[in-house]
Amino acid sequence: MIRPELRAHLTRQREAYVAALALAASLWVATRGGWFLAAVGLCLAAITAGWLVLALRRARFARPVSDPGVVELDEGRIGYWGTGGSVLGGTMALEDLTEIRLLILKDSQFWRLKSRDGQALLVPVAAVGSEKLFDAFAGLPGIDMGALAAALDRRLTAQSLWRRPV
Repeated sequence: MIRPELRAHLTRQREAYVAALALAASLWVATRGGWFLAAVGLCLAAITAGWLVLALRRARFARPVSDPGVVELDEGRIGYWGTGGSVLGGTMALEDLTEIRLLILKDSQFWRLKSRDGQALLVPVAAVGSEKLFDAFAGLPGIDMGALAAALDRRLTAQSLWRRPV
């Protein structure tokens, strides 16, 4: 009954739509009269507006699955399990992460994660579970999540997006 493109869009953006509804509800509460409800409604509106911004950025990370492999996030470790082809996979602790780059290899985008000891892990942007990386990256010191989300839309061969502060 719903076109597949619309269903995919609604699925990818569902958190943003819920946040927008919560923002509308909090603004409705603010207009119901009295200073108390106005204060409560405006506080809720500020919180839900922040949630809406995060939901829109998180939705930009969620890509249709087109690359092989599975991304896992478990107890501060990023794991990518490849198919045994050109990208094998591995794991890396978030505390060992020193650099994040976005690369384009063979018309596919990859996160290149570099650890303290110089090892690198390539994680396809369009692999199953890669949307979990948004929350993993958000906890890194000094990272600009807006720039990270915007980098996904730029089709540059290599972009250096974050380095751990010394």
